[in-house]
Amino acid sequence: MADNGNDENVKIFPVETTFQKQARRPGGVPRERALKYAAARVEEAKPEFDDWLDKELEALADVVRKMQSGKAPPDWVETANRHSRHLRDIGTTMGSELLTYIAGSLCEILDEIAGGAACNADSIACHVDALFLARQRPYWGLKPEQVPELTAGLRRVVDHVSTSPN
Repeated sequence: MADNGNDENVKIFPVETTFQKQARRPGGVPRERALKYAAARVEEAKPEFDDWLDKELEALADVVRKMQSGKAPPDWVETANRHSRHLRDIGTTMGSELLTYIAGSLCEILDEIAGGAACNADSIACHVDALFLARQRPYWGLKPEQVPELTAGLRRVVDHVSTSPN
């Protein structure tokens, strides 16, 4: 019998995580000061970020080129996914929600391939090209909703890959 939420014997109680306990303990840095400190650290990292981003994009593109030419190592999906996750995880912090969106979309494709979906090299290359586009200054500060044609197209690619038979 399915529970419809009206069972009188069900007890719901909040669970406090270790993180929540630590965040509420006395002392520490006030929230506003912590945010200012974090923002300052991000600003300090920005000059180095550009070089890191270029290297990360080139490493991803290199893996994809090798895959397209049939010369990729057996773990190419894992390697490409690692680079894509790096880009996804840092993009918004460094000011590019679009980079995060595109890299996240590529992660979905690579996850599907790792799970047995057919590999469509064009769908991967399309995402890599979009990442290089998002890297360009005119696109850097844009949000995904500001380029609906691009994001809708990438979404269609992901949806196609996720429904493709192995």
